Amino acid sequence: MTDDGRYAAVRGRDARFDGEFFFAVTTTGIYCRPSCPATTPKRANVRFFTTAAGAQGAGFRACRRCRPDAVPGSAEWNLRADVVGRAMQLIADGIVDREGVSGLAARLGYSTRQVQRQLNAELGAGPIALARSQRSHTARILLQTTDLQASEIAFAAGFTSIRQFNDTIRGIYAATPRELRAARPARSTRFGPVAAPDGSGGVARRLAYRGAYAAAEVFDYLERRAVPGIEEVTGGRGARLYRRTLRLPYGTGIAEVREPAPGPGTGPDADGPGAGPARGAVAGQGWLECRLHLSDLRDLTTASQRVRRLFDLDADPYAVEERLGAGPGGTAAGPAGLAGPAGAAGLAGAAGLAGLVAQRPGLRSPGAVDGGELAVRAVLGQQVSVAAGRRLGAALVAAYGEPLERASGGLTHLFPRPAELAEADLAPLGMPAARRAAVRALAGALAGGAVVLDAGADRQAAEEALLELPGIGPWTAGYIRMRALSDPDVLLSNDVAVRAGMRRSGSAPEEAERWRPWRSYAMHHFWAAAAAP
Repeated sequence: MTDDGRYAAVRGRDARFDGEFFFAVTTTGIYCRPSCPATTPKRANVRFFTTAAGAQGAGFRACRRCRPDAVPGSAEWNLRADVVGRAMQLIADGIVDREGVSGLAARLGYSTRQVQRQLNAELGAGPIALARSQRSHTARILLQTTDLQASEIAFAAGFTSIRQFNDTIRGIYAATPRELRAARPARSTRFGPVAAPDGSGGVARRLAYRGAYAAAEVFDYLERRAVPGIEEVTGGRGARLYRRTLRLPYGTGIAEVREPAPGPGTGPDADGPGAGPARGAVAGQGWLECRLHLSDLRDLTTASQRVRRLFDLDADPYAVEERLGAGPGGTAAGPAGLAGPAGAAGLAGAAGLAGLVAQRPGLRSPGAVDGGELAVRAVLGQQVSVAAGRRLGAALVAAYGEPLERASGGLTHLFPRPAELAEADLAPLGMPAARRAAVRALAGALAGGAVVLDAGADRQAAEEALLELPGIGPWTAGYIRMRALSDPDVLLSNDVAVRAGMRRSGSAPEEAERWRPWRSYAMHHFWAAAAAP
């Protein structure tokens, strides 16, 4: 977009661009999200920034009305595979806080100076400023959702001193930590309340997303693949609670995410299908209710980001549907072009992929909270049904997983570490010898660093390294690339269910080039079509 295009989005208070860019007003010294409800400033007084850190570095402070730090992340960082995109994913995962700028540069394969130069040139902020902005957001969440002492919050958020914490909060929010805590919202606002603490423990989060969100389909997908011991889904459809254990840099945790209840006032022009909790929020936005139980609060930022990746909350459904929803002639197919509801009758009238997109607005491509875990589970599930893969995963967790200090419902273990699986016999799983060898080879490569599946990993290098391992073929490597590395442009064209979905919708494999760079979402539409009654 040009700056004039960005200003048009600001003038229209267009929530589609929240998180994609920020604007600052020179006369007030404040920066906002594009959908801020305040009076639109004059064009001559507006500056635009790719990141909140860039605005902060230029001397602007966060708007108290629209809370620009609570926006969804930019889909651009998943789309891009260059050093800037990878760096943004690593910073979001907390690498700079844990390993410093040198650790970030080492993971990217560049010098510290090169990384700083590229980030500053493109984003207007270096890695330290980007991490500082993220720390301030974490600190605000803890100040307004917990009763922890300010000194505890400072170190939990990643600050190295109380003075640095106080100075940063004052600089970004124009308030002291005490004032920020006293101003915690006690009522709903245009963007919804900050979740307040209650008696259930943990830290409450509202994880924002943009556009429509096909929550029922995402929860269905995760429920079918939930591995007992490390995952569970409770409640009925429309009111489910997804829970899972997390192995984190400083400790362990349990994440709980609630399925939005369907209700009136939702839909693609409101807050997305089933976005009940987001009713009354600005059009085009919603959130998932999340609660994180952590053994070490320093893991809050990392845990939040990994849950976001699992539920694909930084996606841009507008861009996806613009590309996938256009037929061969470039015309989008709307719901009126369908013959009926999802199912055989509806599919028969669907205009190829465009018809499927119209049936399921906001369909997401779920990621993973741990790349290594996802990769092992993918190998376990090769050439067997989803249910069989789930049973093998449960057996693996029971035999080799690390027991929790205290079980929580059906959650009893952490997923095994790669180093332990590399030396394990795996005979209790009842798998063929070749499959056991493939699991051990993958685990050894993960433990030794030959295969890297962390946030921000080089996708092409990771796929090539996976294909060199025994027992891992193109389907498995592509599936791992899509989920573990959040690649939005993977199409497993030889997948039986994908081909079935293409046939049922009238789509042709030769159309695939038109679906770039969102082929992962196309594949989820085909899987859904193949599974429809």
